[in-house]
Amino acid sequence: MASVLIIDDHPIVLQGCRRILQDAGVETILEARDLVGGYRLYRRHRPDAVIVDLELHARGLGGLSLIQRIHAHDPRTRILVFSMHSDPAIVARSLEAGALGYVNKDTSSEELLRAFEQVMAGTPYLASDLAMKVALARTGLRRNPLDGLTPRQLQTLSLLAKGKPYGEIAAELSLSYKTVANTCSELKHKLAAKNLPDLVRIAVQLVAEAP
Repeated sequence: MASVLIIDDHPIVLQGCRRILQDAGVETILEARDLVGGYRLYRRHRPDAVIVDLELHARGLGGLSLIQRIHAHDPRTRILVFSMHSDPAIVARSLEAGALGYVNKDTSSEELLRAFEQVMAGTPYLASDLAMKVALARTGLRRNPLDGLTPRQLQTLSLLAKGKPYGEIAAELSLSYKTVANTCSELKHKLAAKNLPDLVRIAVQLVAEAP
């Protein structure tokens, strides 16, 4: 039977996912609560599938970078995102990073299992409402200011929205202060922010407007 790695920093989510997969007959289930531990377990055990949250320990959308690393190491690994985010731009970025499926955390256990089984079969999975939003975003019928941002820029923007200063962002993302400052300069340019306070205002607004 398939082996699965679940990466999420919420114990209740880990417990719920484990129970659902065990009831479905999955025997080998690994768990990690952070990006580093998750990637180490992945490299050590090479699971057939990975179920990953995008936001771990307030590190913004760090799960995107993890998806990219796993996909780059072995594109055959089935990756299913299990996240609270339903913004079509974030969903699209997850799929572009290498995820094969995307499920919201407010979904039913039946849908989560259906998504897992479909992804394990090598078939992409998106709920119908998410699929429509992503399709509209990709065709340009619904433009989103988050489109075109890199995973690091998305992480930084998310932490700025939480009121984090450069130093704390650097510590949480394991980056240098200078790298964070450069990333914020890039964000100012992409989001047409006049200065840092304006960028923080835009970040808070974008997070608040996310579905």
